[in-house]
Amino acid sequence: MGLADGKVAFISGLARGQGRSHAVRLAEEGADIIGFDICHDEPSVEYPLATPDDLDETIALVEKTGQRIHAVQADARDADAVQKVVDDGVAEFGRLDIVLANAGIMAITGQQRLMPDAWHAGIDIMLKGVYNTVNPAIPHLRAGGRGGSIVITSSTAGLVGGMSDGSPGVLGYIASKHGVVGLMRAWTLLLAPEGIRVNTIHPTGVASPMVVNEAFGRFVQEFPQIAENLQNPLPVHDNGMLLPEDVTNTIMHLVSDAGQYTTGQTVVVDAGFTAR
Repeated sequence: MGLADGKVAFISGLARGQGRSHAVRLAEEGADIIGFDICHDEPSVEYPLATPDDLDETIALVEKTGQRIHAVQADARDADAVQKVVDDGVAEFGRLDIVLANAGIMAITGQQRLMPDAWHAGIDIMLKGVYNTVNPAIPHLRAGGRGGSIVITSSTAGLVGGMSDGSPGVLGYIASKHGVVGLMRAWTLLLAPEGIRVNTIHPTGVASPMVVNEAFGRFVQEFPQIAENLQNPLPVHDNGMLLPEDVTNTIMHLVSDAGQYTTGQTVVVDAGFTAR
């Protein structure tokens, strides 16, 4: 018996990285998956974003588990498009139990980070985009009358400000990752009477395409003091970063019955990063 047998999860940014890891693990544990990813590059971001091929690969990996998936290309900034994704998925699968607002970017490198558009992209995708993901899902969670779990992906940068170089892109990242904590706390109190739990998760650096790319490598070389700040006290993997599945393990606790009384929390998976 899986930890998510018979449940349905809605995931943003599931084409690769943490989103893919969450989707595949939830499917392995018995959940059907609804999700979306932008699947094209963003001018404010120096590194390449996910592609339609990445999304197809995630679909194939979920289907390989024997579970169903409804996943399409959509932009978290487009409220109508996100509404359609979740509505269509629930119409197909009949219920919704889990929401993972995971989509994110790092508009923090290169000349792009110095432009006002980098600030707007960070806020629009990782704060407004979280609202656009969670808000249309809430009526479906309520309709089931079974409670549910919402987990918003923040960051250690949602608790501390040590990576800032003062640029619009970096400040937009930090502000959005802090801002979703406020959304989480508001939704926690609103939804608790109906048994719907809401938490944020705050990983340290994760070895995903969002971080493991040439652009981020140049950024930490340009700002060695920031690179030093990003070191974890607790030894982790050989590359010094978590793996996506390390974050997924904590997600599984929060969305399963094991986490039934955990709500309103900033859940830190950071190898001691924020203890300094």
